[in-house]
Amino acid sequence: MQSYYIRYKCAIFAEKFFQKNYSLINLVLGSARFTKEMQKKLVHAMSLLAVGTVAFDDIETPFGHAEMVVGGAATYITLAASYFAEDLKIVSVIGDDFPQEELEHLKSRNIDLEGLQIKKGEKSFFWAGRYHDNLNERDTLDTQLNVLADFDPILPASYQNTEYLMLGNLTPAIQQKVIERLDTRPKFVALDTMNFWMDTAMESLLEVIGKIDCLIINDEEARQLSGEHSLVKAAATIHKMGPRYLVIKKGEHGALLFEGGKIFFAPALPLAEVFDPTGAGDTFAGGFMGYIANTGDLSFDNMKRAVIYGSAMASFCVEKFSIERLKNLSNKEIKERVAQFVELVNFDAQL
Repeated sequence: MQSYYIRYKCAIFAEKFFQKNYSLINLVLGSARFTKEMQKKLVHAMSLLAVGTVAFDDIETPFGHAEMVVGGAATYITLAASYFAEDLKIVSVIGDDFPQEELEHLKSRNIDLEGLQIKKGEKSFFWAGRYHDNLNERDTLDTQLNVLADFDPILPASYQNTEYLMLGNLTPAIQQKVIERLDTRPKFVALDTMNFWMDTAMESLLEVIGKIDCLIINDEEARQLSGEHSLVKAAATIHKMGPRYLVIKKGEHGALLFEGGKIFFAPALPLAEVFDPTGAGDTFAGGFMGYIANTGDLSFDNMKRAVIYGSAMASFCVEKFSIERLKNLSNKEIKERVAQFVELVNFDAQL
């Protein structure tokens, strides 16, 4: 009887170990020995809900012009997350001008569109922008809210038990509504926002920030929100607002992760070609949250891995216009890209 008990406990330990570490094992052993079928068995069936825009973009960069291409925070988030998590849901709104084939592609990535409202006779949200030569600055040429002007998020009954929630950049009032309309608080809630809401809706923004677990913003936004120039001091101030974790994106200079007094830095991968940075931040958030939903591990060490996977997905996004690069990635490509990030910071030191 004792031997059976010992074998039972060992089996439970092994199952938990593989569930938490399958991506690392996959990276080490390679695709030949760690097959897709094995990965599928180990993926957690934890749900991730993304709230944000599904939209059209018109993008000009020094390398070309892409007209009326698919964009939107929720689009980038869920596509990036779909390479890690299998139970994905969207809450957003579009007009009947949105291409059916693009919706079918989202469905093919196991993205549930029950929460996507389609307004007949109306147009989808549209944004047009032109990037400067350095790709770090851009000018907004046109913004048409269209269906987004009176967007009221609807959460179907099947969404009520979602375990992970990614609130994309929308008005703080809408982000707040989503949290309030969930019967049960998700296990982990992350939020993205922007300077505009700090200028126009700071009170409601602070209210919703107090209800989340992780804030994902860039360095300029972190300084404005906290009133501190030092990002370390900014992080300490923002932690007091509520979030346990803070991710500060620094574009081509990488990303910082903060939890209390702990800090982790992930570099950006130097790329030979960068065509379009649109959606890179949302793609980062999707990879980050997808990896967390996949592993179910909220420790600081796992958050560090999630930042690397988010950074890897963002590095793919910028290689082509719109969502094109995110449509047909392979597991092999993702593993190799993550390995490149590991190599960037891998060194021996004698102390």
